[in-house]
Amino acid sequence: MVSEAIVYKLFKFMLVGIGGTTIDFGITYLLKEKVKINKYIANSIGYLSAATSNYVFTRIWVFESTNPNLSKQYLIFVTISLIGLGLMNLFIWLYHEKFKMNFYIAKVIALIIVLVWTFSAHYTITFS
Repeated sequence: MVSEAIVYKLFKFMLVGIGGTTIDFGITYLLKEKVKINKYIANSIGYLSAATSNYVFTRIWVFESTNPNLSKQYLIFVTISLIGLGLMNLFIWLYHEKFKMNFYIAKVIALIIVLVWTFSAHYTITFS
């Protein structure tokens, strides 16, 4: 059984994720559609930009971390985010290229899958 505290943290993590998703999709769209950068590079830049803002809000608001070692914690957060990015690009490639889904629909599906993985990793590793 999952505790109320974990559910509440997941809820806050998802709210932070909405802001991150806005940053991610905004930057991805701008770079892919307007600047004409390769869609996977655009996706990577968007995702990593969101991951950085998400770290700040996740640390302060979701997990209320007081760990004084910011650089180590940020490095762990970014490492998990990079693994998430790899998973994200894999799922986007699979759904977009193999199943011929719209790029942005594929990105939403990938985002949902990666959200569960990243929350679990941050809960058990980054902010444990």
